Amino acid sequence: MENKITIREAVKENDTRLFWEQLHTYYKRDMFPDPNAEERDYFLGDEYRNTMQEIRNRPQDRCYYLFFQRNGQDIGFALPVIYTSEDGKCFIMEFCVYPEYRGNGTGRECAKILLNWAVENGALYAELNYGGNDRRLRFWKSVGFVENGVDEWGEPLMILPPKGEVPFTVERLTESTDWQLLKLINGFKKDIGEESFTEEMQKQLQQAIKNGKITFFVAKRGYRAVGMCSVAKCYSTFSCSDTGVYEDFYIEPIFRGKGIARKLAQVAQAWCKENSISSLTVCCAPCDEKMYQALGFDTHLGTTFAHIE
Repeated sequence: MENKITIREAVKENDTRLFWEQLHTYYKRDMFPDPNAEERDYFLGDEYRNTMQEIRNRPQDRCYYLFFQRNGQDIGFALPVIYTSEDGKCFIMEFCVYPEYRGNGTGRECAKILLNWAVENGALYAELNYGGNDRRLRFWKSVGFVENGVDEWGEPLMILPPKGEVPFTVERLTESTDWQLLKLINGFKKDIGEESFTEEMQKQLQQAIKNGKITFFVAKRGYRAVGMCSVAKCYSTFSCSDTGVYEDFYIEPIFRGKGIARKLAQVAQAWCKENSISSLTVCCAPCDEKMYQALGFDTHLGTTFAHIE
């Protein structure tokens, strides 16, 4: 059919070489037009290409080099990864329509065809990093994506909301270096207007978890971590026992309003009881009081003051 857009995978050596030529052109033209941009050399270098080649060649959770084609002519490309061994996420790493073919809804049509292709290849939903770029933000919103937290490096994410119901579970975190925890931590930091964790902060948090100073509970939708809370222990001379402080309470925006908050609070409260923690308190803004009361924090202990250096 004339003007129909189709997808073809770059499989042969010539196609693979062409894909990387177009990807590098895209990086220099659209992503890093400043020759002195910090990330430019990495994405144009051999290390990044070799990493992507390894992902492309692995037997599962691989990436694909794809071209969009219309009337026998390449008009753009995409670089998606489908995590079939996890929760069916299709992460769109790169997406480009060549400048001469942009306009008249071509980009949106290519995006929809890519999403259909992803479903046919085992994807259950899609996610991407839009780099904080307002133009890309508007474009992906027009396709149906919504903003949803940040990644483990603090870069803003968008998600095409998953279809179908998957049970949510809550478990205590046992791996201090879990990348999904860092992703949630950075989402929480963004929500409260703070900067993402530095590498030094990450190391300090990991050590605190290992030493038992803080315990995290993670809510999951299948494999994907979508929410968290923590309990920090301290000793109280008033009760002559350990007490806990409930904090780091965060749920990814798209998954709010589904009962996850209550499950997190219940698991944290039950864990405190099992571990002889005599009380669990939370410090919150007045606007959040009713929410925490609904989660079982129903004893008012007065006003909290803090001295912060």
